[in-house]
Amino acid sequence: MRKRAKYIKPALFLLLLGSCGLQLVRAATSVPVTTPITKDVVKSGREAVSRVGGEDVRAPLADQPGLVGGNGIVEPAERETRVAAQVTAVVQKVLVREGATVKAGDVLVELANATERAQVAAAEADVAQERAHLQRTNNGMRAEEQDALEADRDAARARAARSADTLVRTERLQSLGAISAEELERDRRQAQADAALARATQARVEAAKAGSRTEEITAAKARLSAAQARLDQARANLARLTVRAPLDGEILQVKIREGELYSFQGGVEPLVIMGDTRKLRVRMDVDERDIARVALGAAAYVVADAFGARKFTGQVVEVGRRFGRKNVRTDDPVERNDTKILEVVIQLDENVLLVPGQRVTSFIAASEVEPVRTNRE
Repeated sequence: MRKRAKYIKPALFLLLLGSCGLQLVRAATSVPVTTPITKDVVKSGREAVSRVGGEDVRAPLADQPGLVGGNGIVEPAERETRVAAQVTAVVQKVLVREGATVKAGDVLVELANATERAQVAAAEADVAQERAHLQRTNNGMRAEEQDALEADRDAARARAARSADTLVRTERLQSLGAISAEELERDRRQAQADAALARATQARVEAAKAGSRTEEITAAKARLSAAQARLDQARANLARLTVRAPLDGEILQVKIREGELYSFQGGVEPLVIMGDTRKLRVRMDVDERDIARVALGAAAYVVADAFGARKFTGQVVEVGRRFGRKNVRTDDPVERNDTKILEVVIQLDENVLLVPGQRVTSFIAASEVEPVRTNRE
């Protein structure tokens, strides 16, 4: 048994090694299966029929004499504006709909702002209080308060005069030996106290007539400035929760709904996308081999599959300053995506039926003489 067990493991190893070698030989010598199955052949022979009728023709980019062709995408007169907020908060109100026309400064979205409104109200109350304190400091005491101080002064003067008379009588009696030295000292101190009180009330009257000190007015102004700063800060925090239109234009897309949480963290997603659609442009990809034939002001036109052979005319208004990768893909499997392109902007002559974001095929009248001229020249 021990002799048999000694040869079992090597035999199993050799068997496994032979099996792996056989699989490798089969993989190396086998012929790949290239014959399609029947159902795939049937599908490839189908022809899609348009539901709206008419001929379904894609605008070609074939070479045409005197023209430079390229794919493009429709955009507003200026690039789309992606309007976002500056804070993370719950969307309280969405005040616009897609397709609406708005003016610069119109409210688009309101975020939850109950706390910020309360802070503004409290700051406004603080400003009103400090403003009243400053006014009181500037104006000094009212006439009624000054009259009360003058009355206190007169009463103090009367008490001081009475104490002085009492002291004179006490000194005469003490010289005659009628009263003790202690009584004389008591009346002298009382007379001194009443005289000091009279001087103090007189000083308060004069201070009331002179008005507040410069230091008090300065301190009151500083407190008012601090309260106004807190109010400005509270209003700024509230304003950040109110999203307004940065320009005149049309609402192209609303990205969020009421009650949803808008997050400002990470990649900032816009609340609203808008643009000025009173004029439309086409941002066209021009192959790097054709850029020498494109010039500012050149006549151009675009076509779109949705409108058949209809041409939308315009002219070149911008030529890019840097090559880059293609912006527009046609989903054609034979399209070359590794070519370098230069962006060229075509201003359309009229506010046509094209929609921002729509793909079009663009053609520019080629310039065979002058080189590329950009809008910076």
